[in-house]
Amino acid sequence: MTTEQLHPSPDSPPQQHSSAETHDRQGVHDQHSAHETHDTHSTQAGQAAPSTHGSPYGGDRLLFLAEALRTFHDTGALAPSGPALVNALVVPATSRPNRPISVLEVGAGTGVVTRRLAQVLRPGDRLHVVEANPRFADRLREDPVLAARRPGVGLRLSTCRVEELPEAAAPTGAAAERYDVIVSGLPFTNFEPALVRRILELYLRLLAPGGELTYFGYLGTTTARTLTSGPRRGARHRAVVRLLRRFEATYGLGERTVWRNLPPARAHLLRSPGPYS
Repeated sequence: MTTEQLHPSPDSPPQQHSSAETHDRQGVHDQHSAHETHDTHSTQAGQAAPSTHGSPYGGDRLLFLAEALRTFHDTGALAPSGPALVNALVVPATSRPNRPISVLEVGAGTGVVTRRLAQVLRPGDRLHVVEANPRFADRLREDPVLAARRPGVGLRLSTCRVEELPEAAAPTGAAAERYDVIVSGLPFTNFEPALVRRILELYLRLLAPGGELTYFGYLGTTTARTLTSGPRRGARHRAVVRLLRRFEATYGLGERTVWRNLPPARAHLLRSPGPYS
């Protein structure tokens, strides 16, 4: 595991911020519809999605596809997600208390969600990005949008799996860094249920009281996996979906179906127990 600070460019122009995501947040809270069969994707190596201002790298999709074909178990998708889904995922970072916040992104991929977060964060905020794939991590280090973020926005990159973070080994209640927001891009249904449970429990430990978690999943993949991957993988997939639904039932604030994504996806918004200060 390596952790490093990524420093902004000294001559970075100020970022322009949009209020569009604040409206997206209300839409997420208003959509308490029944859960449908879905597949949480993104990536331990990161699911990324194009920002509303476009990717600074024309080769992002090619890199993502190459890594997906090489390590699909960890990447969990063949292409980045669309801007509407990106906006749904960064909602908690755009509706925030009047103080600096700390954000953890797990699975940044080629960095499109990361770039959107960097555009909405303010001086004093901190963004910790966890990306297991070294090729994706190299892309993040070179990203001009991240380098051009506002001065005073801290950015730290850890090249490892989230369960390998030092915070993951800390006992419950230990004085470790707590995050106001976690954006997860892990392909949960590619993992064993026991690992998914450990990661979800880790998120709860890492979130500050009242902190919020977002993640998403493709629609309609349970049936497809059962038909194409055989009964054993289909059963594992269904077990993970049941686990996610129980987690969502306990901590969920709402969900938003993003039809303008290929394939359509559902973003979930959850909150850890306790009052948010």
